[in-house]
Formats: sequence, structure tokens, C-alpha cells
Amino acid sequence: MRIISLTENTEGSAGCQAEHGLCFYIETVSHKVLMDTGQSDLFLRNAKKLGIDLTEVDTVVLSHGHYDHGGGLLSFARVNPSARIYVHRDAFGAFYSRGSGGEIRYIGLDPEVKSLPSLVITGEKAEGAEEEGIYRIDEELSIFSGIGNRRPLPSANDRILAETEEGMVRDDFSHEQCLVVTEDTRSVLLSGCAHHGILNVMDRYRELYHQDPDAVVSGFHMNKKDGLYTGDDLCMIIETALELKKTKTFFYTGHCTGTEPFRAMKKIMGDQLSYVHSGDEICLERQN
Repeated sequence: MRIISLTENTEGSAGCQAEHGLCFYIETVSHKVLMDTGQSDLFLRNAKKLGIDLTEVDTVVLSHGHYDHGGGLLSFARVNPSARIYVHRDAFGAFYSRGSGGEIRYIGLDPEVKSLPSLVITGEKAEGAEEEGIYRIDEELSIFSGIGNRRPLPSANDRILAETEEGMVRDDFSHEQCLVVTEDTRSVLLSGCAHHGILNVMDRYRELYHQDPDAVVSGFHMNKKDGLYTGDDLCMIIETALELKKTKTFFYTGHCTGTEPFRAMKKIMGDQLSYVHSGDEICLERQN
């Protein structure tokens, strides 16, 4: 299995450009997959630089309905119209972000995405979803949602809104879904931002798969753009790291995690936590 970051907020050693967004290329025995597409067509240019032919991709999974994860979908569909694109049924909502000055900007998907002929709608009640909550593409690939909020949510979610008939409300992130890649005995969980909180994501995985994943690739959505972390924020960051350290899972993060939260978690988790930059390839060999 190969997992390569095609888009992330920071540049890595591969010389690939960066943007605020996320896109991973996953290569298995049977599939070539994209998890998200960043906010633009940058992932196409970075893939070309890395020698990755995206016309061979057969599967795209969108983690949630935000522009920095699905902004490149239309560009991808023009290059590769045959790949199936798996999108949660709630991902086409009107989503907004509130800035520090109170200004509101749209952060949802381009409405044209909904018209793509290669679209496959997922979710707990979607056709093809199993009663247990797993949407199985095949033996290698599966998708789950319905994560829930049993543990506290990242406070960075507070500024993200959804427009409803009642007006603007806090986004409940029902549109968030995760990809699970299984190869031989190894299982890798990929989540875009873990807006429900990475601990809730892990709980949902255990509920469905009855074990911990070998690796997790995900942003943790702990970043505060103003850099102001409250005591509660810091406690949650530390408590999250302590909980994750109890597992035997390796964690690869970036994008929305934030520099300060990553440093704090790294002190606790050590080699169990790594940062993945734009163009980086994740090394899974140490888990054998």
C-alpha cells in the first residue's frame, strides 16, 4: 500500500506546492484512490511532478462537503470522467465559516459537483449501505459515517455554520465520512479533518470493525487561526494525545491540526505521531 499527500498546507521535501487543503493518493493491490482533492487543481500539478497518473484512479472519496477538500472535484472529473466519486448525501448543504470579525463566507462545494455523472451517494440510508453502518465498496475499501459526539468536539468547529430553513446554525457535520483501506491484515483509516474529534472517529471505527486501525491519516481540526488557545483547548489537546498514545495505532496528520497542537501532541506521542507535508509519502513499513 502506498499513501502520498498530493495537497497539504505546507511544502515538504518533494518540492510540491502547498495550499490550504487536503488530498491523498492511495495505491493498493486492486485500486488507485483519491481521498479528497484539495481546494483547486493543485493536486493535479503535484501528481504530475511526482509521476502519478491520475487518469488511472478508479475511486474518489470525499471526506466532507467543504471547498478545501472538494474544490478540485470538477477539475478531476474533466481529467478522469470514469472514476466513481463517493460523496455523503448531506455534503451538498450550504456551509459557511465565520471570521474573527464576524464576516461570513461560503465554504461549501460548487453546486456543479452534484451533477457529475460518476457520483455515488453514500450515508447510512444510501443505497448500498449496510445496516451496521458500513458502505463497502469491496474487500479493500469501505466507508463509514454516523460518527456521533459522545466525546467533546474540537472548539475550532464553533466558527463553522450550516444554512437551514431556521437560519444559520452550527454545522453538525453529518456529512463527514471516513475511508478504511484494508490490505492483507493491515487496516488504514483516513479522515479529512475529523470534525467530530479524532477520539469520536476512533470510537466509531472500533464500534464497526471491533479493533483499532493500524494507522490513521487525518487532520485533527485543532488549529486556531488567531493562535489563541484557551486552557480548555490545551487540556483537550493533551487529553486527546494521552488517549491516542494508549493505542498501538500510528497517526499521520497535518492540514487543520495546527502547529501548536501538533507540537504539544508530539511531545506526548513521540514516534507514534508524524506530520505529513505536501508531496510526502507515508512510510507504513515500520508497522509490519
